[in-house]
Amino acid sequence: MSSKKTEAPRKIAADNRRARFDFEIGETFEAGVMLTGTEVKSLRTGKATIGESYAAQKAGEMWLYNAYIPEYLEANRFNHETRRPRKLLLHKRQIAKLGHAVEREGMTVVALKIYFNDQGRAKVELALAKGKKAHDKREASKERDWARDKARLMRDRG
Repeated sequence: MSSKKTEAPRKIAADNRRARFDFEIGETFEAGVMLTGTEVKSLRTGKATIGESYAAQKAGEMWLYNAYIPEYLEANRFNHETRRPRKLLLHKRQIAKLGHAVEREGMTVVALKIYFNDQGRAKVELALAKGKKAHDKREASKERDWARDKARLMRDRG
């Protein structure tokens, strides 16, 4: 018998599928997020959106901006703000690398997904990204359509 660990599937709380269309995704990073209790409970319901969120460096720390985590309905007066900036937990070298790429290379740090890891902690997958031009988006769309048509033709023949 082999003692392989089967990796438990991550519970994805929010996914930014649009980022892969709008940006050329480079290197990805995993970061922890400082959340309040009601934010964690609200994330577990899976109604958060990170479509317009990004990360930026401020005073030597990385912050996640514009991520929408709805209010937790069962919490009354102790609820959180829905779009408040949230501190990201990264190593200093990672923060320096991300800050350098944004400052000098004109890249953006976008959030790709928020998920819960095996220990139940909320994590954000960040990516260094460069914005695509309109013609690049059209080209990607053409390639995707052709791959779909090609698969359909092969399926019908065989």
